[in-house]
Amino acid sequence: MSSADIAVQVFRKLETDDLKVLQVIETGMKKHEFVPQTEIARHANIPPEKIDRTMSRIDKLGLIYRWQGAYIGYTLNYAGYDCLAINALVKAGAIKAFGKPLGVGKEADVYDALNPKDLRVAVKFHRLGRTSFRQTRRKRGYMPNHASWLFQSRLAAEKEFQALTKVHHHGVAVPEPILQNRHTIVMGIIEGAELSKWKELQEPADVLHEILGNIKKAYLEAKVIHADLSEYNIVVKPDMHILIIDWPQSVSITHPNAEALLTRDIKNIVDFFSRKFRLKISLENAVAFTVGKIETLKF
Repeated sequence: MSSADIAVQVFRKLETDDLKVLQVIETGMKKHEFVPQTEIARHANIPPEKIDRTMSRIDKLGLIYRWQGAYIGYTLNYAGYDCLAINALVKAGAIKAFGKPLGVGKEADVYDALNPKDLRVAVKFHRLGRTSFRQTRRKRGYMPNHASWLFQSRLAAEKEFQALTKVHHHGVAVPEPILQNRHTIVMGIIEGAELSKWKELQEPADVLHEILGNIKKAYLEAKVIHADLSEYNIVVKPDMHILIIDWPQSVSITHPNAEALLTRDIKNIVDFFSRKFRLKISLENAVAFTVGKIETLKF
């Protein structure tokens, strides 16, 4: 069971004091690896006779880690952080209920949800951790050297939301960005399957043309490069149009490695269509089309 599964299940059980304590721990983690229980009680304004019960309760719900040494201290785990984000999203009127998981990966979990108007949305929980430590350090240059995993995940969500907002404004085929809080993003519903999972496409050339057209629009109009594009973060919808997802590693076209990153994105897609659908197109032709040097793709 993922931490988001835990958070979704226990969120409705949380009492006002539980949420106050989680918020105090979150704030205290800026100064402490484990926030002293005495400090939690003082800032949460919970009487000493009640704080033990509250701490024990949220510990049993699986939302915090407990440490006992020179003092008793606590820190949030991902499920506790998830609960704080869910509470903020509910209060903001962005969601009211969760549905089934849409995708669970090493760096993010995505869930189906309903907003107060009963419209479906997707909620993405960024989840960076030790399994992706080397990749995080290598790919995500904006990360502070000693940032906690929770803070790194929050930065990733903020960066992705900014990129989504920019490219969506310019008409790039991405999920609509709705709200970001902590390490979560609420966005338009994602329906369909990853390109990698499609065994055949009726018109693979049309799909490839649409993908490159959206890379072009992001590059020329939004001035943004995805920088981690592959068949695993392109969704082909039931109507056979596409969505490009997962933008936390995106860069501006002014980035020192912009040309290399754009070429790598395009190469990943061109190679996939050649390998999977026997669709031949030169990388040079695809890059020239994407940067606006030529108007027509030559298959």
